[in-house]
Order: sequence, then structure tokens, then C-alpha cells
Amino acid sequence: MRASRFVAKWARRFNNMATTRKAARQRVHQRIRKKVAGTAERPRLAVHFSGKHVYAQVIDDDTGRTLAAASTTERSLIGEKKLAANQAAAELIGKAIAERSLAKKLERVVFDRGGFMYHGKVKALAEAARATGLKF
Repeated sequence: MRASRFVAKWARRFNNMATTRKAARQRVHQRIRKKVAGTAERPRLAVHFSGKHVYAQVIDDDTGRTLAAASTTERSLIGEKKLAANQAAAELIGKAIAERSLAKKLERVVFDRGGFMYHGKVKALAEAARATGLKF
């Protein structure tokens, strides 16, 4: 039995809802941000992954300032080699953000996974930061 045109038209209205992966990740990130906040003593290590790059920031939410940042868009970090947003790049960024944080005497942070699952790139970045000396 074929569905009527009315039913198909009615169902199409609900397919435009924000059910994309990006919107779902943003909703999860909002839930996480209700619980995770950075202070001057223990700032927030926020991570983000686009299709091409890996970004990490250490943020003091009380003042709204970024205390340290690292990303694969920096030429000084990656040199001439081209990195994708993969686990190797995440490890490199995790090590760099930890070194920059420790240089500013920030050794304890709160990890904000940005709505991404703690698996793969997120886990690689976190473990590299921990191995370099950040505590979270």
C-alpha cells in the first residue's frame, strides 16, 4: 500500500528538525557546560575538532579569557608537513597545550570534551596532555 501524498508532505515537515550530528553534539556540549566551568586556579581545557583541524584552549571562565591555545592551524607547530584532524594531530596538540599551560604555571585543569565522545581523537589528546604533565 502506498502512502498518500498528504502523509508524505506531513512527514517532510519533521525531517528538517535539528537532528544533525552537529546539532546533537552541540546539545551534549551545552549539557556538559552546565557542569564544567573553569576558574583561575583550575581552568577549563576545551577541545574542538573540525573536519580539517584540531583545536585546544585553556580557558578561565570567570574572566572569560583564553590562557593558552594550540591548534593544527599554527605553522610553528606542524612545520611543513600537512596534518589532518586525526589521532596523531590530536596527540601533537595535546602535548603542545600541556607544555604551554605548564609554562604559565597551570598544572590542574578541567577537561571539556566539547560534546565529542571520549574515544579516538579526544582520548589521544587527553592522554598526551596527561603524559606531558597536566592533571585532570
